[in-house]
Amino acid sequence: MKAAIVLLSGGLDSATVLALALEQGYVCHCLSVDYGQRHRAELDAAQRVAKSLGAQSHRVVKIDLNGFGGSALTDSRIEVPIGGIEPGIPMTYVPARNTIMLSLALANAEVQKARTIFFGANAVDYSGYPDCRPEYVQAFEAMANLATRATDEGHRLSVISPIMHLSKAEIIQQGVRLGIDYSMTVSCYKASEDGLACGQCDSCRLRLAGFEGARVSDPTRYQ
Repeated sequence: MKAAIVLLSGGLDSATVLALALEQGYVCHCLSVDYGQRHRAELDAAQRVAKSLGAQSHRVVKIDLNGFGGSALTDSRIEVPIGGIEPGIPMTYVPARNTIMLSLALANAEVQKARTIFFGANAVDYSGYPDCRPEYVQAFEAMANLATRATDEGHRLSVISPIMHLSKAEIIQQGVRLGIDYSMTVSCYKASEDGLACGQCDSCRLRLAGFEGARVSDPTRYQ
Protein backbone atom coordinates (compact mmCIF):
# COMPACT_ATOMS: atom_id res chain seq x y z
CA MET A 1 0.00 0.00 0.00
CA LYS A 2 1.26 3.48 -0.93
CA ALA A 3 1.41 5.93 1.97
CA ALA A 4 0.98 9.67 1.54
CA ILE A 5 0.87 12.74 3.74
CA VAL A 6 -2.05 15.05 2.92
CA LEU A 7 -2.01 18.64 4.16
CA LEU A 8 -5.57 19.17 5.31
CA SER A 9 -6.80 22.64 6.24
CA GLY A 10 -10.47 21.78 6.53
CA GLY A 11 -11.37 23.83 3.46
CA LEU A 12 -12.91 22.88 0.15
CA ASP A 13 -9.63 22.51 -1.76
CA SER A 14 -7.79 20.28 0.69
CA ALA A 15 -10.86 18.06 1.18
CA THR A 16 -10.92 17.49 -2.58
CA VAL A 17 -7.20 16.74 -2.60
CA LEU A 18 -7.67 14.11 0.12
CA ALA A 19 -10.48 12.47 -1.86
CA LEU A 20 -8.33 12.45 -5.01
CA ALA A 21 -5.41 10.87 -3.14
CA LEU A 22 -7.67 8.17 -1.73
CA GLU A 23 -9.09 7.52 -5.20
CA GLN A 24 -5.52 6.91 -6.42
CA GLY A 25 -5.11 4.17 -3.83
CA TYR A 26 -2.99 5.98 -1.24
CA VAL A 27 -3.17 5.28 2.47
CA CYS A 28 -3.54 8.85 3.66
CA HIS A 29 -2.09 10.35 6.82
CA CYS A 30 -3.58 13.83 7.17
CA LEU A 31 -1.70 16.72 8.74
CA SER A 32 -3.33 19.96 9.90
CA VAL A 33 -1.48 22.90 11.41
CA ASP A 34 -2.76 25.05 14.25
CA TYR A 35 -0.63 28.08 13.46
CA GLY A 36 -2.53 30.71 15.43
CA GLN A 37 -5.16 31.42 12.78
CA ARG A 38 -8.18 33.57 13.60
CA HIS A 39 -10.51 30.67 14.32
CA ARG A 40 -10.41 26.96 15.10
CA ALA A 41 -13.45 26.20 12.95
CA GLU A 42 -11.27 25.05 10.05
CA LEU A 43 -9.38 22.65 12.34
CA ASP A 44 -12.65 21.17 13.53
CA ALA A 45 -13.66 20.86 9.87
CA ALA A 46 -10.39 19.08 9.05
CA GLN A 47 -11.16 16.50 11.72
CA ARG A 48 -14.62 15.92 10.23
CA VAL A 49 -13.25 15.63 6.70
CA ALA A 50 -10.48 13.18 7.64
CA LYS A 51 -12.93 10.94 9.46
CA SER A 52 -15.66 11.16 6.82
CA LEU A 53 -13.41 10.39 3.87
CA GLY A 54 -11.51 7.59 5.58
CA ALA A 55 -8.00 8.85 6.26
CA GLN A 56 -5.72 6.40 8.03
CA SER A 57 -4.72 9.03 10.59
CA HIS A 58 -5.06 12.73 11.31
CA ARG A 59 -2.51 14.73 13.26
CA VAL A 60 -2.69 18.39 14.32
CA VAL A 61 0.64 20.14 14.93
CA LYS A 62 0.68 23.42 16.83
CA ILE A 63 3.03 26.28 16.03
CA ASP A 64 2.69 30.01 16.70
CA LEU A 65 2.90 32.41 13.80
CA ASN A 66 1.25 35.11 15.90
CA GLY A 67 4.75 35.88 17.11
CA PHE A 68 5.49 37.35 13.70
CA GLY A 69 2.07 38.63 12.67
CA GLY A 70 2.02 40.44 9.35
CA SER A 71 -1.19 38.81 8.17
CA ALA A 72 -4.90 39.38 8.73
CA LEU A 73 -5.14 35.68 9.57
CA THR A 74 -2.64 35.80 12.43
CA ASP A 75 -2.75 39.40 13.68
CA SER A 76 -6.01 40.62 15.24
CA ARG A 77 -4.96 44.23 14.59
CA ILE A 78 -5.27 43.67 10.82
CA GLU A 79 -8.77 43.43 9.41
CA VAL A 80 -9.69 40.71 6.93
CA PRO A 81 -10.48 42.44 3.60
CA ILE A 82 -14.14 42.13 2.61
CA GLY A 83 -14.33 44.62 -0.26
CA GLY A 84 -13.77 42.13 -3.05
CA ILE A 85 -10.79 40.48 -4.70
CA GLU A 86 -8.17 43.01 -5.80
CA PRO A 87 -4.88 42.67 -7.73
CA GLY A 88 -1.72 41.95 -5.76
CA ILE A 89 -0.99 39.94 -2.65
CA PRO A 90 -3.75 40.47 -0.05
CA MET A 91 -3.33 40.89 3.69
CA THR A 92 -4.58 37.33 4.19
CA TYR A 93 -1.24 36.03 2.90
CA VAL A 94 0.62 34.44 5.83
CA PRO A 95 4.41 34.80 5.39
CA ALA A 96 6.12 31.41 4.92
CA ARG A 97 2.99 29.46 5.96
CA ASN A 98 3.08 26.96 3.10
CA THR A 99 6.83 26.46 3.46
CA ILE A 100 6.39 25.69 7.15
CA MET A 101 3.46 23.35 6.52
CA LEU A 102 5.25 21.48 3.75
CA SER A 103 8.32 21.14 5.97
CA LEU A 104 6.19 19.59 8.70
CA ALA A 105 4.64 17.28 6.12
CA LEU A 106 8.14 16.33 4.99
CA ALA A 107 9.10 15.39 8.55
CA ASN A 108 5.92 13.35 8.92
CA ALA A 109 6.58 11.64 5.59
CA GLU A 110 9.93 10.36 6.85
CA VAL A 111 8.36 8.95 9.99
CA GLN A 112 5.46 7.34 8.11
CA LYS A 113 7.77 6.11 5.33
CA ALA A 114 5.61 7.98 2.86
CA ARG A 115 7.08 8.96 -0.50
CA THR A 116 4.34 11.41 -1.47
CA ILE A 117 2.97 14.66 -0.08
CA PHE A 118 -0.36 15.96 -1.38
CA PHE A 119 -0.75 19.73 -1.25
CA GLY A 120 -3.82 21.75 -2.26
CA ALA A 121 -2.10 24.66 -3.98
CA ASN A 122 -4.07 26.25 -6.81
CA ALA A 123 -2.81 28.73 -9.40
CA VAL A 124 -6.12 29.49 -11.14
CA ASP A 125 -8.83 30.65 -8.72
CA TYR A 126 -6.79 31.85 -5.76
CA SER A 127 -5.92 35.06 -3.95
CA GLY A 128 -2.52 35.74 -5.48
CA TYR A 129 -0.36 33.98 -2.88
CA PRO A 130 3.23 33.53 -4.14
CA ASP A 131 3.57 30.13 -2.42
CA CYS A 132 0.73 28.62 -4.47
CA ARG A 133 2.55 28.74 -7.81
CA PRO A 134 3.76 25.63 -9.70
CA GLU A 135 7.34 26.94 -9.60
CA TYR A 136 7.19 27.08 -5.81
CA VAL A 137 5.95 23.49 -5.48
CA GLN A 138 8.63 22.27 -7.88
CA ALA A 139 11.31 24.12 -5.92
CA PHE A 140 10.14 22.65 -2.63
CA GLU A 141 10.16 19.15 -4.08
CA ALA A 142 13.72 19.67 -5.31
CA MET A 143 14.77 20.86 -1.86
CA ALA A 144 12.98 17.94 -0.17
CA ASN A 145 14.97 15.49 -2.25
CA LEU A 146 18.18 16.93 -0.84
CA ALA A 147 17.05 17.22 2.76
CA THR A 148 16.16 13.84 4.27
CA ARG A 149 17.68 10.52 5.19
CA ALA A 150 15.04 8.73 3.11
CA THR A 151 16.00 10.54 -0.07
CA ASP A 152 19.70 10.09 0.70
CA GLU A 153 19.00 6.36 0.81
CA GLY A 154 17.40 6.50 -2.63
CA HIS A 155 13.71 6.95 -1.81
CA ARG A 156 12.61 9.89 -3.91
CA LEU A 157 9.81 12.07 -2.56
CA SER A 158 7.11 13.69 -4.70
CA VAL A 159 4.99 16.74 -3.90
CA ILE A 160 1.71 16.43 -5.78
CA SER A 161 -0.72 19.32 -6.27
CA PRO A 162 -3.59 17.69 -8.17
CA ILE A 163 -5.80 20.80 -8.29
CA MET A 164 -3.05 23.23 -9.29
CA HIS A 165 -4.49 23.97 -12.72
CA LEU A 166 -8.21 23.52 -11.98
CA SER A 167 -10.71 26.33 -11.59
CA LYS A 168 -12.75 26.42 -8.39
CA ALA A 169 -15.75 25.13 -10.34
CA GLU A 170 -13.69 22.22 -11.69
CA ILE A 171 -12.44 21.41 -8.18
CA ILE A 172 -16.01 21.29 -6.90
CA GLN A 173 -17.08 19.09 -9.81
CA GLN A 174 -14.31 16.65 -8.93
CA GLY A 175 -15.40 16.64 -5.31
CA VAL A 176 -19.05 16.06 -6.20
CA ARG A 177 -17.98 13.15 -8.40
CA LEU A 178 -16.13 11.69 -5.41
CA GLY A 179 -19.09 12.19 -3.08
CA ILE A 180 -17.69 14.90 -0.80
CA ASP A 181 -20.19 16.61 1.47
CA TYR A 182 -18.85 20.16 1.22
CA SER A 183 -21.13 21.36 4.04
CA MET A 184 -18.59 19.92 6.50
CA THR A 185 -15.77 22.09 5.13
CA VAL A 186 -14.87 25.64 6.23
CA SER A 187 -13.09 28.02 3.84
CA CYS A 188 -14.01 31.40 5.34
CA TYR A 189 -11.26 33.65 6.72
CA LYS A 190 -13.73 35.12 9.25
CA ALA A 191 -15.75 32.05 10.18
CA SER A 192 -17.63 32.04 13.47
CA GLU A 193 -16.69 29.58 16.21
CA ASP A 194 -19.25 27.10 14.91
CA GLY A 195 -18.03 27.43 11.32
CA LEU A 196 -20.53 29.87 9.81
CA ALA A 197 -19.06 31.72 6.82
CA CYS A 198 -19.08 35.51 6.43
CA GLY A 199 -19.85 35.44 2.70
CA GLN A 200 -17.72 38.55 2.10
CA CYS A 201 -14.01 37.66 2.35
CA ASP A 202 -11.96 36.63 -0.69
CA SER A 203 -12.18 32.96 0.18
CA CYS A 204 -15.97 33.08 0.50
CA ARG A 205 -16.28 34.93 -2.81
CA LEU A 206 -14.14 32.38 -4.62
CA ARG A 207 -16.05 29.51 -3.05
CA LEU A 208 -19.46 30.97 -3.91
CA ALA A 209 -18.40 31.67 -7.50
CA GLY A 210 -17.09 28.10 -7.74
CA PHE A 211 -20.43 26.57 -6.81
CA GLU A 212 -22.19 28.88 -9.25
CA GLY A 213 -19.75 27.96 -12.02
CA ALA A 214 -20.09 24.25 -11.27
CA ARG A 215 -23.88 24.60 -11.23
CA VAL A 216 -23.97 22.89 -7.87
CA SER A 217 -26.11 24.00 -4.94
CA ASP A 218 -23.94 25.81 -2.38
CA PRO A 219 -24.11 23.89 0.94
CA THR A 220 -22.04 26.50 2.82
CA ARG A 221 -23.52 27.59 6.15
CA TYR A 222 -23.50 31.40 6.19
CA GLN A 223 -23.83 33.80 9.10
